[in-house]
Amino acid sequence: MSIIARAGYPVIGAIAIIAAMFICISLFATGTGQTLFRILGGLGVFFFFFSLYFFRDPERIIPTAPELLLSPADGTIIDVSEIDEPVYLKTRAKRVSIFMSVFNVHVNRAPMDGTVELLHYNPGKFISAFKDKASEENESIFAGIKGKDGNVQISVKFIAGLIARRIVFYKQVHDAVTQGERINMIRFGSRVNIFCPVDAVINVEKGDRVTAGMTVIAVLKKGA
Repeated sequence: MSIIARAGYPVIGAIAIIAAMFICISLFATGTGQTLFRILGGLGVFFFFFSLYFFRDPERIIPTAPELLLSPADGTIIDVSEIDEPVYLKTRAKRVSIFMSVFNVHVNRAPMDGTVELLHYNPGKFISAFKDKASEENESIFAGIKGKDGNVQISVKFIAGLIARRIVFYKQVHDAVTQGERINMIRFGSRVNIFCPVDAVINVEKGDRVTAGMTVIAVLKKGA
């Protein structure tokens, strides 16, 4: 079953109104004006159905296990590396980068149970999210999450892309999150980086396709 993401209703509603307006005008217009408004109305109908497709939010069967770190996004793995994470973890971490095209579901989900301890918004550029420098230079929201038992921390960076101009985060600092819960949406193409402890066992590699809330990105060290 697929529903519509709540962040999509204003966009879908606006497109529907504009499309209906153009169609109504075309009924009363004549000559070249009628042709123009028919074309505009047709484009409006196309974008209306595309928006319904883009903002789809299907239900997922979530594998719930505290040692599993689930993918926060649908998309393709474009990088797996070990780097410094100075914002929240403030240490070396394993980073998994996921590219989301306009054809992926854009609702993001919590990788594990825990509490949002940090949210940092960074205004920036809109470089293609597929490029590595987008991780540092693009508009983004950085979320730090502490595990439910308090013994593990991860961070997730939601990055706007070339077309994406709106990041909608559903949670606030101190809010609890449940593994697989919807926590964010990025509109129209983007990138998500997830940072986890260096002793985590990464379960994906570059080129893999992943599904938010279902694909296991990493297995955390037992007792972490």
